Amino acid sequence: MEENYKKTTEKEILAVSFGTSYNDSREKTIGAIELELIKEYPDYEVCRAFTSQVIIDKLQKRDGTKINNVTEALEEAFSKGVKELIIQPTHLLNGYEYMDLADEVKKYKDKFEKLSLAKPLLTDESDFVKVADAIIKMTEVYNKYDTAVCFMGHGTGAAANDVYEKLQYMLFERGYKNYYVGTVEAKPDIDDLIKCVKKGSYGEVVLLPLMIVAGDHANNDMAGNDKESWKKRFEEEGYKVTCILNGLGENSDIRKIFTEHTYSAIRSFKD
Repeated sequence: MEENYKKTTEKEILAVSFGTSYNDSREKTIGAIELELIKEYPDYEVCRAFTSQVIIDKLQKRDGTKINNVTEALEEAFSKGVKELIIQPTHLLNGYEYMDLADEVKKYKDKFEKLSLAKPLLTDESDFVKVADAIIKMTEVYNKYDTAVCFMGHGTGAAANDVYEKLQYMLFERGYKNYYVGTVEAKPDIDDLIKCVKKGSYGEVVLLPLMIVAGDHANNDMAGNDKESWKKRFEEEGYKVTCILNGLGENSDIRKIFTEHTYSAIRSFKD
């Protein structure tokens, strides 16, 4: 969905993503989530905003593609006369990006009759169960005794970083002892992951992004040819490595969780 879904309405869902300059992955993930929202909530106009100004500027310069930042999108909704506005972030967790978004949205609480900020992917206990189910289902083909399945999360300095350990624990509890969750910018990091994997009797490692979009981190930090990439680090340890460059947004079960969070935000107006 390169442009906002145009519909004359006083009700809008603003899908807010960090953004990515990888066009194919963007439409398979962020675009797919937005199309899911369009399908589930036909009475609402669905619009797009990115939080990364760097990516916004890059897309404008490289492709001539104009994407609003959050402030621009909120101002546009207000100027159009939107009365009911749902903000649906495509963030994985309640980290600094989500908190910054919440602060920005608060500034506009008096400009709309109804304004609600929906939850990110991993919020409630049921979300963790559903995400665990989804990633197990989508990786079942790689679940072999001699294979370690490793997920790369982004990581955050915020308290919400514990979602990775929680998801790890849930996978282990379900018997998936060969599934490991790490992060690229926090803990557990690649060193922690390698230590865990080396305790097992694995010959192969499968790497997947635990991110909505398979963007820069997935293509470079995970699957790149730099000596510090996860792929190269595991290869140096003697493992055969396979990289799967699919963002979570490509998964229909993951997209459904976002639409459910949108529904909860809509219901909040009636409670």
